[in-house]
Amino acid sequence: MNQPTMDPTFYRTAAEAAAAPGEELAYVAAFDRPGTRNDAMTVVDVNPGSDTYGRVVGWTEMPTPGDELHEPVKLSV
Repeated sequence: MNQPTMDPTFYRTAAEAAAAPGEELAYVAAFDRPGTRNDAMTVVDVNPGSDTYGRVVGWTEMPTPGDELHEPVKLSV
């Protein structure tokens, strides 16, 4: 039986996370506040040494306008 392996992107402590290499990509929700256009998940290059640094390098639209990415979260106190 194989032993399970730890996900290399999971850090057990904040110190481990701080000592890890920096991220190269950021996943960002993009949405139209009125909800008339399709929401999307974008990928932004956050590697300062990259030619595409700070740019959207990936874009995936949700299938229909009004998907859940733009919905406000209601918290009860």
